[in-house]
Amino acid sequence: MTDRPNDYWQLIEPIWDQINIYDDPDIFFSSYKTVKESIGQLYAAHFAQSEICNGGFRQLFGNSTGVLCPEAVQGFNLIGMPKTSSLLTSAMKSLGNPFPRERDKRQKAVESVSKDLLHKLETEFFKQIEAESGGFVAAANAFACKLSE
Repeated sequence: MTDRPNDYWQLIEPIWDQINIYDDPDIFFSSYKTVKESIGQLYAAHFAQSEICNGGFRQLFGNSTGVLCPEAVQGFNLIGMPKTSSLLTSAMKSLGNPFPRERDKRQKAVESVSKDLLHKLETEFFKQIEAESGGFVAAANAFACKLSE
């Protein structure tokens, strides 16, 4: 654990292995319910931005982490990043409604999504994740600070 008291990582590190994103959605939901909702949403936003920044929306949707996209949308809103949240929401909508929680369904759905659409959304996401509310780390740390007050 970090020595920085306002570092958001202090909130998600203790639950890192508690939330199961690797099995089916029911197992995810069951494990997600065991953590405080706001911390779970922060965890989801952290995971989503990590995946998107590493390999774009296709990586997020294609990996097991895609199961937590709706919670990531809530997490971005929670920490004061509504534009970032909206971009993820738009990308999710491209996979259909309701959003497919099952990995194989997401993988099949993303195959039919326009690469240009996702590229456009990613370009804006990369701008917002660094700028909105001071950037993700600053926004997440500010949220962590509020929780510790």
